[in-house]
Amino acid sequence: MTIYPLENKIKKSIVLFFLLLPSFLFAQKTPFGVPNLLQYDDKLFHFGFLIGYNQFDFTIRSKADLSEYDSLMVINTKSLPGFNLGIVTNLRIWRYFDLRFVPGLSFGDRIVNYYIQYNHQKTLLTKKNIESVYMDLPLMLKFKSSRMHNVRVYVVGGVQYSLDLISAAKKQEANPREIYLKLYPHDFQGQAGVGMDFYLTYFKLSAEFKMSFGLVNLLKYENNMYASSVTALKSRIMQFSLYFE
Repeated sequence: MTIYPLENKIKKSIVLFFLLLPSFLFAQKTPFGVPNLLQYDDKLFHFGFLIGYNQFDFTIRSKADLSEYDSLMVINTKSLPGFNLGIVTNLRIWRYFDLRFVPGLSFGDRIVNYYIQYNHQKTLLTKKNIESVYMDLPLMLKFKSSRMHNVRVYVVGGVQYSLDLISAAKKQEANPREIYLKLYPHDFQGQAGVGMDFYLTYFKLSAEFKMSFGLVNLLKYENNMYASSVTALKSRIMQFSLYFE
């Protein structure tokens, strides 16, 4: 994925924020007196935004017998870091349950590695980089614990539809002699995660770890060794997000 200077600055800012978060929370901590934001959880709706770090990867399934591809030995994948941004809409269903809609954008890369043996000894590594920019539309159910002064823990689960805004076909037009792995743009994922809510003086801050598991095969079949040797590529995404609500 081509990283522009602005995206580099955004990533550095996110990392810096994560490093400063513990001291920030400590500075906001108050003695065990009146909790912050006492009426916050009584609201039917509330809104916010998120910034986060992600790692895109694949669950890959290759053909059991790769002998038909001459010297192709092993196929595996490698995840790369990315980031995501989103807007939060939260509906209070009951005391311990919220329904959350968090549309956003996710930026990330994945690599599929092909190990090819030649001269009976040496191994040549061929990498196929897959760049993605997803528009995400997740619908999540949040189950919360009882509030412990200014903190509560929670679990989330739900489904997500993602649309890849980058088309590999455009790359193919730019360099028709290079072979690219092409993906279908529509993806559906199951999601599960855990997190903590921190009630600060003026807003609520949440730290959340979440995994997404693709439900559909994204690989578009083509008559070349790189595509036909793989039977399925499904999304597997790790996300760590900070929510400001």
